[in-house]
Amino acid sequence: MNGKVYRHVRMVGLMLAAMTASAGSGQGEHEGHEGSAQPAAVAHEGHGAGSVQGPSGERRILYYRHPMGLADTSPIPKKDSMGMDYIPVYAESPTPDGGRRGIPANGSHEGHGAGSVQRPSGERRILYYRHPMGLADTSPTPKKDSMGMDYLPVYADEAGASESNVVRISLDKVQKMGVKTEVAALRPMTRTIRAVGTVQVDERRLRVVSRKYEGWIEKLHADVTGQKVNQGQPLMEVYSPALVLAQQEFLAASRAEHALKEADPETRNTAGELAESALTRLRNWDIDEGQIRQLRLRGKAGKTMTILSPVSGVILEKAAVQGMRFMPGEMLYRIADLSTVWVLADVFEQDMGLVREGQGAEVTLNAMPGKIFRGKVAFVYPTLTAETRTVKVRIEMPNHHGELRPSLYATVQLAATVGGHATLTVSDASVLDSGSRQAVLVDRGGGLFEPRPVRIGGKGNGYVEILEGLKEGEEVVMRANFLIDSEANLKAALGHFSH
Repeated sequence: MNGKVYRHVRMVGLMLAAMTASAGSGQGEHEGHEGSAQPAAVAHEGHGAGSVQGPSGERRILYYRHPMGLADTSPIPKKDSMGMDYIPVYAESPTPDGGRRGIPANGSHEGHGAGSVQRPSGERRILYYRHPMGLADTSPTPKKDSMGMDYLPVYADEAGASESNVVRISLDKVQKMGVKTEVAALRPMTRTIRAVGTVQVDERRLRVVSRKYEGWIEKLHADVTGQKVNQGQPLMEVYSPALVLAQQEFLAASRAEHALKEADPETRNTAGELAESALTRLRNWDIDEGQIRQLRLRGKAGKTMTILSPVSGVILEKAAVQGMRFMPGEMLYRIADLSTVWVLADVFEQDMGLVREGQGAEVTLNAMPGKIFRGKVAFVYPTLTAETRTVKVRIEMPNHHGELRPSLYATVQLAATVGGHATLTVSDASVLDSGSRQAVLVDRGGGLFEPRPVRIGGKGNGYVEILEGLKEGEEVVMRANFLIDSEANLKAALGHFSH
């Protein structure tokens, strides 16, 4: 049964091939000369189809197509899996514009482009044939896709002979695709730089309380860490033999100077120098002027000396313990004035070009969501942290109510101006970016769209700076540009747009 089916199909194929060759060789020949033009499929069975000699001369074969109409062609004679010969497609006679087009041997118009037979001088010239489903595939000759659909011809008057890179789309299709355009215009570009940081103590408002002499702590007045103190407030009382001796020397020198007022000038000068030397020693040991006045009034050296706070602030560290012995230079208190604090933000290196001293900053804290603190950039550190690829930026913040506590996490926003002046910009959705090249679709009106390479600069607030490739006032596609890309085969139109 299979053999009968095969012979039947083979017979049908041979009949179709014979009809094709008969139509291709011209129906004007006399029926009595049957040997003058053999069917292409029969005459060359086993050797493939070849050129057929007609009355006007030999006809050139472009290629061979599948006998059942499948999307398969061959440059040489060939048979399919059932043994049927591929059908030759002949070259047509030259057209007035110098082109040549292929016509199947059976005379049928394979594809719409194949139907452009020789016409009068006003005939439309076919540039190429495109895929019927809009895929990125073209052909210089008529062709079918894998589903047997004819490739569609693209005519010179449609594509624009002088504007080969301009894409034409019908207006109804433009409307269906929802194409939206905007004008390239000069705009001041601003960009928000976001960074994270921490609240830190202002290093210029940090003080350490220590002594320049050896002694013992007799009594503590500021005895807890975190306690707020005011400038001039007593911190502790200390006893130091050296300090007692210095007080006694000062009192003795003061008495001698007073007693020698009637002496000769040389003696008076010597007594004055001794008194001044003793006073200078007390001042060098950070004895307050008020305490020196009290010492003069008492006329007697005290056993202990009260140590006063040099600044107003908060005790961050307390090493002083009642009864302990301290040495010169030993840290007893660490006090910080928190009326002004720093926020140290880590800004990524790609954003550093937009950060300037004096730039305004907004700071929010996780501890107080919704509340915004404002300050200014006071300093940009000259070094970069290699591990995080960030640069520290110092922001000074007033802290009158003490809400900004050291070590709190902060989120920083810096408003930066890109370029420093109004620049030509388009929406960032308008740019087709392949990674190495960028382009936009310029709306030429009437369904014409020109893909144009551009060079972009900075980005901010949804816009992209255009450095080259566009002029002010030109309209670019900002929505459905990727649909236009697919519909019009932009890869072929742009040429070198993608590698």
